Amino acid sequence: MEFIGTSIPGVILIKPKVFVDKRGFFCETYQAKVFAAAGITTTLVQENQSGSGQGTLRGLHYQIKHVQGKLVRVAVGEVFDVAVDMRRSSATFGKWVGTYLSSENKHQVWIPPGFAHGFYVLSDWAEFLYKVSDFYAPQWERTLIWNDPDIGIEWPLINSQNPFLSAKDDQGLPLKQSELFD
Repeated sequence: MEFIGTSIPGVILIKPKVFVDKRGFFCETYQAKVFAAAGITTTLVQENQSGSGQGTLRGLHYQIKHVQGKLVRVAVGEVFDVAVDMRRSSATFGKWVGTYLSSENKHQVWIPPGFAHGFYVLSDWAEFLYKVSDFYAPQWERTLIWNDPDIGIEWPLINSQNPFLSAKDDQGLPLKQSELFD
């Protein structure tokens, strides 16, 4: 695997080595020793999968307690994946980084604790998988609004149309009103 730093220290793009032959492909998506050698030593305790149609935006989610690091990837389709630094003391506080994840490129992203995370579905259908470093705690989940002008995420919206959002995501708060990490 290749581990590539992004413009925000700690957020890491991971490119697995993919073996292709006439039968299809094989790639290793996680091995604790390999990740530890790259500086990712967090224990992952839960894995989730979601399926979403084109134009759906999920996020930007974070847990203010029982903070989660996330290892994310796409099994079917393509998404634009975003992490926003929610750590007040960070030099990159309020900054975002985005990358395209797809079943074709097989890339993954490691998002450390202290970030809000979300993704936008570009393909007709996408199945998104993510391993997390702490268990889901709905009482501590918070949502950062997807279109906060102070953050300025450049979502690749299809036909410039607003995304499909859950009620929870539609009621997210701007950074100025959000609970933050130190």
